[in-house]
Amino acid sequence: MRKNKIDLVKGWLEKARRDLITAQKNLASENPFTDIICFHSQQAAEKYVKAFLLWEEVPFPKTHAIEDLILLAAQKDSSFLKLKQLSTELTPYAVETRYPEFEAPLLKDAEKAIQSSEQIKDFVLHRLPDELSR
Repeated sequence: MRKNKIDLVKGWLEKARRDLITAQKNLASENPFTDIICFHSQQAAEKYVKAFLLWEEVPFPKTHAIEDLILLAAQKDSSFLKLKQLSTELTPYAVETRYPEFEAPLLKDAEKAIQSSEQIKDFVLHRLPDELSR
C-alpha cells in the first residue's frame, strides 16, 4: 500500500530526526567520530529539505546536493535562500566522509555541521504544519 503525502513527509522528518540524534549522541561520546557526525548532520539537513519539498509537491532529483534542493525550495519560499551557505558547507559530507582518501573533519567542523543541520531543521519545521513535526 502506498503511503499518503502526510505519512511520507512524516517519514522523511523521522529519518532526519534520527540522523541528527545520531550525530548529537556521537558528538557527546567520549571519542567522537567526526566523519560520522558530519555525515549524519548532512543527511539530516538533506532529509528536512526534502520533506519540505514533498509537502509543497515540488519534484526533486535523487541528490545529496543540499544547495540544489534549497534552490528548488526557494521557488515556493524565497527565504530558503538564506540557507544556501549552510547547505554548501554540509553537502561535501555526504560523500567525502565515507571514504578513506579524505581527511576526517576536525571536531570544530563536526560541531559546526550539527549546528548547521539544526538551523536547517528549525527553519524547515517552522514552514510546515505543526501536526507534521510531532
